[in-house]
Amino acid sequence: MGEFKVHRVRFFNYVPSAIRCVAYNNQSNRLAVSRTDGTVEIYNLSANYFQEKFFPGHESRATEALCWAEGQRLFSAGLNGEIIEYDLQALNIKYAMDAFGGPIWSMAASPSGSQLLVGCEDGSVKLFQITPDKIQFERNFDRQKSRILSLSWHPSGTHVAAGSIDYISVFDVKSGSTVHKMIVDRQYMGVSKRKCIVWGVAFLSDGTVISVDSAGKVQFWDSATGTLVKSHLIANADVQSIAVANQEDSFVVGTAEGTVFHFQLVPVTSNSSEKQWVRTKPFQHHTHDVRTVAHSPTSLISGGTDTHLVIRPLMEKVEVKNYDAALRKITFPHRRLISCSRKRQLLLFQFAHHLELWRLGSTVATGKNGDILPLSKNADHLLYLKTKGPENIICSCISPCGSWIAYSTASRFFLYRLNYEHDNISLKRVSKMPAFLRSALQILFSEDSTKLFVASNLGALHIVQLSGGSFKHLHAFQPQSGTVEAMCLLAVSPDGNWLAASGTSAGVHVYNVKQLKLHCTVPAYNFPVTAMAIAPNANNLVIAHSDQQVFEYSIPDKHYTDWSRTVQKHGFHHLWLQRDTPITHISFHPKRPMHILLHDAYMFCIIDKSLPLPNDKTLLYNPFPPTNESDVVQRRTAHAFKISKIYKPLLFMDLLDERTLVAVERPLDDIIAQLPPPIKKKKFGT
Repeated sequence: MGEFKVHRVRFFNYVPSAIRCVAYNNQSNRLAVSRTDGTVEIYNLSANYFQEKFFPGHESRATEALCWAEGQRLFSAGLNGEIIEYDLQALNIKYAMDAFGGPIWSMAASPSGSQLLVGCEDGSVKLFQITPDKIQFERNFDRQKSRILSLSWHPSGTHVAAGSIDYISVFDVKSGSTVHKMIVDRQYMGVSKRKCIVWGVAFLSDGTVISVDSAGKVQFWDSATGTLVKSHLIANADVQSIAVANQEDSFVVGTAEGTVFHFQLVPVTSNSSEKQWVRTKPFQHHTHDVRTVAHSPTSLISGGTDTHLVIRPLMEKVEVKNYDAALRKITFPHRRLISCSRKRQLLLFQFAHHLELWRLGSTVATGKNGDILPLSKNADHLLYLKTKGPENIICSCISPCGSWIAYSTASRFFLYRLNYEHDNISLKRVSKMPAFLRSALQILFSEDSTKLFVASNLGALHIVQLSGGSFKHLHAFQPQSGTVEAMCLLAVSPDGNWLAASGTSAGVHVYNVKQLKLHCTVPAYNFPVTAMAIAPNANNLVIAHSDQQVFEYSIPDKHYTDWSRTVQKHGFHHLWLQRDTPITHISFHPKRPMHILLHDAYMFCIIDKSLPLPNDKTLLYNPFPPTNESDVVQRRTAHAFKISKIYKPLLFMDLLDERTLVAVERPLDDIIAQLPPPIKKKKFGT
């Protein structure tokens, strides 16, 4: 591992957007997450919590509510007053409909999943019927005096609870009339506040309504009589979110202090059949406001201003106490935001609304293993390319020669030609790009920078010829008839003859670029692909999946290689399989065909296929530095996996040349420093 010079890059000033709301789908075990920039992400909790899909953000879409409906349909609503349905196959917006009630603050699907309810700024509660193609307005409920900030259906679907400012309303769904109006106490720590905002409500099957509010209280109401049954003061700040388990035996709330509280329904005494709600566990996994929570059968899920998605397994619900019982904290997207030009030693950084191009620094100093070498020339910020319009960038790429930059938004595709003259750089946009390239999910250049490969969200793969400052559309590989599946990952062979493409659910397709036809399809696997690459010379396709399995497939021979079969027969080390971040990049050493280089967010690994595989009793990773030369040799020849955890969190790592690596890190402390200040809390002894 000590044979590389490493450029440690920490000037990628990336800050994820805060999490605004989450919605858990019990049928598919998937989690939808919306962020403050309008981005919506879909996590497959059954596939090792992998972020398998995402919908790019938009400046005008401030999402305030997110919910699943019947038939795995996903809806969102926000302050622009629109209800949006997402196409989970083509990964775009199916349609947007104005609710005509001003900004929408809340939304909930009926227990049957056939109706949708939205709460608006003007105090109206609107009921929509979900039809196979769209949603259709049905009627308004009784209008309230202030905005509707939270909604919850009774499990029978006959009544609805709505949280507003200073009161909670209970509606009869059939008539749309108000049955009860429950006034919330404004008292906060003995002092009367001007307003009490009901941030969340939950309607239980026994008629109990649970509310959380800005006075730091969790309150239980009897909806039949409209009276307060019990009140818990749990925080010195707002309680902002609530989610109830399907069995209604526990619920979770999130506070503005960053604390998540778990409530459980427990017997009053050991032999009693009477039960009561008790606050059992507080969790402090966030530094800032917990804006949203969800309750899956086995875990508590929370997210907020500190950008972390936290999944906290409930130990009493987890049968086997293995790594499934470990806390998950997801911060970074499971896709690449960085591309590299090896020839010119350039890095292209992707942000929501702009791209940055940097030239790496250089040094003439030498040293021994582990030394930090001083720079003789600092890194240069060459280009700041801002997008036009409100749409977020979906994907971007720089060509290996550094002469082309391409990026895509939901409605447009951009291609630029770069010219370098000494220390100056000039940029020229290629005009009249065809409309079918827009909404590209992945862009890739060939190794010689003469071809551009574009994966469309409708399943087509386009090949574009680049020459001089112009382009020519060569061919489009269309998806199989009757299927529309977005292709999310591309890999091209160094000789430019093979192109591999992976979709969100189907297997990996390999195309012959010279003959312009489908060559083969890699056998389907249960878990989604997180990264793939084609090795030089041998043309072996290496595929990493979200369950941490790695396969090697021979493209010319159309079968798995002997090494891959040996690995599957032997099995990976249990510590390798227990890593909780997916492999996001794979590359190869040009002079060492037996080496595979790959990384996730907390590890860089070189797999040497010529060495034996480690078994579960073998030490997979030794955190201590080698003591002498013989120790170094022993570690190099012990087993196939050479792992380094020096660089973290690691967003990108690749070979620049035979002896040089570039590692892009994004320390969490740098992200927290750019967030708004959290609520100040008194600490003991200060």
